[in-house]
Amino acid sequence: MSDYAVRSARSGDVLGIHRLLEPLVDQRILLGKDLAVLYGAVQEFVVAEADGELIGCGALHVMWEDLGEVRTLLVRDDWLHHGVGRGIVEQLEANARALGLSRLFCLTFETEFFTRRGFEPIGEQVVDADVYSQLLRSGDAGVEEFLDLAHVKPNTLGNTRMLKRLN
Repeated sequence: MSDYAVRSARSGDVLGIHRLLEPLVDQRILLGKDLAVLYGAVQEFVVAEADGELIGCGALHVMWEDLGEVRTLLVRDDWLHHGVGRGIVEQLEANARALGLSRLFCLTFETEFFTRRGFEPIGEQVVDADVYSQLLRSGDAGVEEFLDLAHVKPNTLGNTRMLKRLN
């Protein structure tokens, strides 16, 4: 395998990100995202690229003043266990620090991977009541999953809510 690079996504990457997502959506590992949603969030994404092809991606979504979420993290099967996921997460963490975030959330089946990156499972209440009430108004599915709201439970079955404090 050749080397790969992690970089900020561009609008021209969105169709490739969508193609990477499709098999995982079909397997119900990740929730599907419409192209319009992906284009609207392209600035949140980083991509891993090798030989001109996308081999992975991940997104950082700001949830609150100090809190972000790692979303839509995936690596093409033939590139698993080559450090690509780690490289993507490291870039997302650097982006989070640059934005002034001190905590990162993820909702994942891949608990061992995220544990190795310093994430820990979390309980019910990780923000104070005032922040909680503000976040309730966001209408964002990822925020609702973070808040562990009952109506998103079918989307989160088997997933673990995890959090990392950034240095």
